[in-house]
Amino acid sequence: MEETKEINAKAVLIYFFKFASNLIKNPFYKMKTVIQVVLIVAIVVLSFFLYQSIMEPIRFNREKDLRYSAAIERLKDIRTAQVAFKAENGRYTGSFDTLISFLRTDSFRVVKAIGFVPDTLTEAQAIKMGIVSRDTIRVSVLDSLFKTYPVDSLRYAPFTNGVQFTMGASSIETGAKVKVPVFEASISNDILLKGLSENSIQVLDEQRKKITGFGGLRVGSLEEANNNAGNWE
Repeated sequence: MEETKEINAKAVLIYFFKFASNLIKNPFYKMKTVIQVVLIVAIVVLSFFLYQSIMEPIRFNREKDLRYSAAIERLKDIRTAQVAFKAENGRYTGSFDTLISFLRTDSFRVVKAIGFVPDTLTEAQAIKMGIVSRDTIRVSVLDSLFKTYPVDSLRYAPFTNGVQFTMGASSIETGAKVKVPVFEASISNDILLKGLSENSIQVLDEQRKKITGFGGLRVGSLEEANNNAGNWE
């Protein structure tokens, strides 16, 4: 769709230039040189603004999609790290320092089956018969989840020159009167899309707020237990 609009915009621009050329060459429309120059300038200016009005939302959407894609991947990584942190600590953390330290230095408890389970048995049956045993081992979080990942950059939103995601953690009470831990990480459009058209950002904000309740990207929620869903999902 955007490629079609771009082609149409160029076609309109070409049409205006051809129109100006024909107008000048046509004997019926002979004009004085000054008037001809003014007309050409006016057509060029109008063509430029028309082209810009068509291309501006196309360029905005391309850049927005690029930044959104990178930010969503980073938010997914934050979610992965938070789930691992909760598995070991029974809660989430609102601190990037704590989360990154956990990734760099801590480990998982992993239950490993030792032995071979025959096709005729389930693992539980093999364990009961002593054919297979279980052992709990520790596995590095960094090596398991983020082996080649620069975890120190986890806190920073892409394309923002070092602005950190907003992150918090808490616990809320469900309708069944059960307290559950929750976390939230987010970045607003005005920060993530800084430098792009302010009008387009404002329109996008209104759309995102109507659909997701937040003008930007967010994973998790401090207000409800949403299974750590992202507002782009």
